[in-house]
Amino acid sequence: MKTKRFTSQQTQEAARILAEGGLLGIPTETVYGLGANGLDADAVSRIFAAKGRPQDNPLILHIPTADWLERYCTDIPATAYALAGRFWPGPLTMILRRKPMVPDVVTAGLDTVGMRCPSHPVCRAILTAADLPVAAPSGNTSGRPSPTNMADMLEDMDGKIDGIVDGGPCSVGVESTIVDLTVQPPRLLRPGGVTLEELREVLGEVAVDEAVTRLLSAGEKPRAPGMKYRHYAPKAPVTVVQGEAAESARYIRRHIGDQDGVICFAEFTHLFEGHPVESIGPKADQAEQARRVFDALRAFDGTEVEQIWAQGPEPSGIGLAVSNRLNKAAGFHIVEV
Repeated sequence: MKTKRFTSQQTQEAARILAEGGLLGIPTETVYGLGANGLDADAVSRIFAAKGRPQDNPLILHIPTADWLERYCTDIPATAYALAGRFWPGPLTMILRRKPMVPDVVTAGLDTVGMRCPSHPVCRAILTAADLPVAAPSGNTSGRPSPTNMADMLEDMDGKIDGIVDGGPCSVGVESTIVDLTVQPPRLLRPGGVTLEELREVLGEVAVDEAVTRLLSAGEKPRAPGMKYRHYAPKAPVTVVQGEAAESARYIRRHIGDQDGVICFAEFTHLFEGHPVESIGPKADQAEQARRVFDALRAFDGTEVEQIWAQGPEPSGIGLAVSNRLNKAAGFHIVEV
């Protein structure tokens, strides 16, 4: 299969791939996604094949406006529209009760479905042109770091999908926040571009699922993408060092091996001369850390490093999402200092 490249001006042509049952790489504000017609079970099945994704890992339906919720969801609470009014279009996914028209392959057989209205203008143009809900996980081989630009997605998907649209680099850099609105209190299943603090401003109490801080066991069924399996991992094993930034940097400096690499804040790169180093930005700039974390993880796959040490950011604001992605990349191998 030859993967066709589309510019950001060719959304109509790209959308035809979705309408015809094909697979399309789409830019969003979070990461690049691998999209298919969310009402076509055969097309959605090809997403799993292209990614090597486990069938029990549910997908998210992407829609152009909140008005579309009633097409695919039932028992929609008022809180869904309150969140949509505040955060849509944007990096927020809501878990809601699904209608029967949503194929089981999208939801991994669950009676719920994740719904998102992205804000990237190119993605929105594709959704509008296709006039259908687009099922899309991140556009990487399952388990690898998510792609935040077209080149990274093509590294994993070139020749496996029908087309990809170049929408430039992603502005958020980590996947959407997922909140389950079918339970009380609402439950954060995955931290992302909308922070836990922002959710609580609208919803009041929000519980945090255990999957945010640990891997689900083999017998547990994930209710949202990314909850169960090791994700975002480069080829070399990762160890996250969590604690005050200067102290975590000193810990890594004391324990680093000759063939090891480092992901660290910009202030501490000088400590690791002679090692492959990826900066994720200043320790106080969480938004920059979110934009850089997946690029940093991917960068080491082009090196011979035996192990990667990563400074863990403060787990508040969007730093909770960055911390979650690093911890998952490490299989929750975390050192507290």
